[in-house]
Amino acid sequence: MQTRVELIAPCGPGELFFHVSDLDRYPVWIGGLVYAAERLEDDSNDQPAWWVELRSRIGPLARSKKLRMVRTEIIEGHLAVFERREVDGREHSNWRLQVEVNSVAAVGSGPDTAGPEEITESHLEMTLTYEGRLWTGGILEKVLQDQIDRGRDQLLNILTQPMR
Repeated sequence: MQTRVELIAPCGPGELFFHVSDLDRYPVWIGGLVYAAERLEDDSNDQPAWWVELRSRIGPLARSKKLRMVRTEIIEGHLAVFERREVDGREHSNWRLQVEVNSVAAVGSGPDTAGPEEITESHLEMTLTYEGRLWTGGILEKVLQDQIDRGRDQLLNILTQPMR
């Protein structure tokens, strides 16, 4: 299964990348799916790792999954890749999340300016790839997509709030 989500955010790429480049921040904006994310401080790997708990609910039934995710690639301000890397010696289904942020420049007229002013927005593209069977199939895929859509809306809401 592969799910791709895009978002145009009314902020610079640095601010958007801040929210999507560290799994610690995911429960704030996509808590319906990423219930918890705990950074592993004393992990032996040079790359940051997290215990991530995913949850999904369909009426009275719930599914949850705990994964060890590692940020395997980062280009600051632009790209972050997270992949499942368990250390228990067993084979596990692959999970991969790729996050790309780019700036979008548009030309418009500001209300207090005599001429055009450059307005910067950011484009976010997230691609989640899952090669297992637990979260696939009909209704579960629909529930997963609904939670992703709500998370996208919540992230946009956070990004449009005035700074406190």
